[in-house]
Amino acid sequence: MSKELIAAYSNGYERLKEAIRTLSEEEMHYKPGHNKWSIHEIIVHLADAELVGIHRMKRVLAEDNPALTAYDQDAWANSLGYSGQDAGRSLELFGLMRSMMVPVLESVEGADWDRCGIHEEAGPLTLSQLLERYVHHVDGHLAQMERVREAYREHSV
Repeated sequence: MSKELIAAYSNGYERLKEAIRTLSEEEMHYKPGHNKWSIHEIIVHLADAELVGIHRMKRVLAEDNPALTAYDQDAWANSLGYSGQDAGRSLELFGLMRSMMVPVLESVEGADWDRCGIHEEAGPLTLSQLLERYVHHVDGHLAQMERVREAYREHSV
């Protein structure tokens, strides 16, 4: 596995922290539309998604062809009250989880990157593919956060 991909995974926390560093509470809580997430909710979601992602990656490393369950992210956001949770703590938790997972990933060798889990919706996924997904997951949400910021700016004019 490429050291660059592990580094990109490791850098996710700093990139998120930088993306919200200058935002006001109003910007953090702005929702660009019905059933659209605020930046605050995106941050809380990322912490929950990281819990799931680390669980999946560790199961793939420790078990033979484990079942990887899907979850309904919108149901989690609504039922768990993402808008009322502490986004700062969620971001800290995200960073802590990533910092604890990086040494695990750095210790993976050779064929272990090809170990597989069976996702109930996506089918077989290797450890390498899971890592790529969680790197791109942050990328996708950073782009979403930028769109929310832009919508806030347009709304505030």
